Amino acid sequence: MNSRWGEEYQKKLRSAEDAVKIVKSGDWVDLGFGAGMAPVLMSALAKRSAELENVNLRDTLWLPPTDGFLSPEGQKAFTINSWFISARIRKAINEGIGTTYPEYFNEIPGYYTKYLENDVLMVSVSPMDEFGFFSFGTAVTYHRAAADKSKKVIVEVNEHQPYINGDAFIHISQVDLTTENHAPLPAIPAPALTPNDEVIGQTVADLIEDYSTIQLGIGGMPNAVGYALKGKKDLGIHTEMFVDSMIDLIEAGVITGRKKTIHKERVIGTFAGGSHKLYKYLNRNPIFESYPVSYTNNPEVIAKNHKMVAVNATAEVDLGGQCCSESVGTRMLSGTGGQMDYCRGAYKSEGGKSFLCLHSTAKKGTISKIVPTLTPGAVVTTTRPEVQYIVTEYGVAMLKGKTLKQRANELIAVAHPDFRGELKAQARKLKLI
Repeated sequence: MNSRWGEEYQKKLRSAEDAVKIVKSGDWVDLGFGAGMAPVLMSALAKRSAELENVNLRDTLWLPPTDGFLSPEGQKAFTINSWFISARIRKAINEGIGTTYPEYFNEIPGYYTKYLENDVLMVSVSPMDEFGFFSFGTAVTYHRAAADKSKKVIVEVNEHQPYINGDAFIHISQVDLTTENHAPLPAIPAPALTPNDEVIGQTVADLIEDYSTIQLGIGGMPNAVGYALKGKKDLGIHTEMFVDSMIDLIEAGVITGRKKTIHKERVIGTFAGGSHKLYKYLNRNPIFESYPVSYTNNPEVIAKNHKMVAVNATAEVDLGGQCCSESVGTRMLSGTGGQMDYCRGAYKSEGGKSFLCLHSTAKKGTISKIVPTLTPGAVVTTTRPEVQYIVTEYGVAMLKGKTLKQRANELIAVAHPDFRGELKAQARKLKLI
């Protein structure tokens, strides 16, 4: 390691408890994204709740323990402001303890540039290289923009944080304080695939051509599509999220990137969510490159990939094609994320396709997830003009270029048979058919 950068690192090295002393009452503190959050710094900050007030926290996909932030004392000191809700804080958000931002994922870096103030950024990074650079590893996303806007930057150095190439670095000269924590990163366990997931996965895979470039979203169904692609040739990846199924496809020779129109032979993304095996696989692997989400999720960039295929999950679809992917009625589940970014970009790609997948029913078959109108209070994540393919275990509805009558008939045909009669009756009442 260059002695100059090593000396600067040592000068800035603190215990987590000392490092978070720079946070003051009234500050905005950005906690970062998913496995790129800094759990030791966060825990140390939570322990200061008795001496702080009116501290606003920003997060995305909160994975570390909430520690004291949601205790009665913590609630007096801290307010959570989330770009994308995780299970850790879902209850708190729905009880009004915190709040969330509506946004397109690709626009978040620009929000820091144009609108937001931030006092402190604390994130997890890889160990520093010989040139003084840390990699943001599992979460490049908007961390560069947040670092540029923040008055103080603290990094939590973790040997398990992968060093990923691309536009993914911050230099020691841009960091105010460092601390160290070498505990394993929080993993996102892949949900067990259901028979319906496997059917949907195979249905979508059958519609994906050789030489396509794919994006896989979060959840079981996109992963099921990944596992169903084993017979394809020379696929590429341009995605927001690196997921476990990609490892199998790379090692099977399915993902090569040789036919990509941009970033040939490289797997492009902005964050990773999966197992410890995935995080280890990413470390210094030359085929992976990570870029800010303003690039990976820019629909114009996405569309430059010929035969771009986007695969995402949704929770409820009405008979006009509106998709709710982030709430059940008024109860928030997640966030807007990058679904619309990829639906738009993939459709505009030469030969591109966009799939939104869902099980036909919920609550053990008692509720249809294809509905006449969305549940009151439901958030429209993807608007009806943006939807191309809707896929359930009963087939594929293609909505682009279709009238409302045609859309209603297409969607009723892929609903669960037990609900098709009622859906037809409701569609007639709504003058849709």
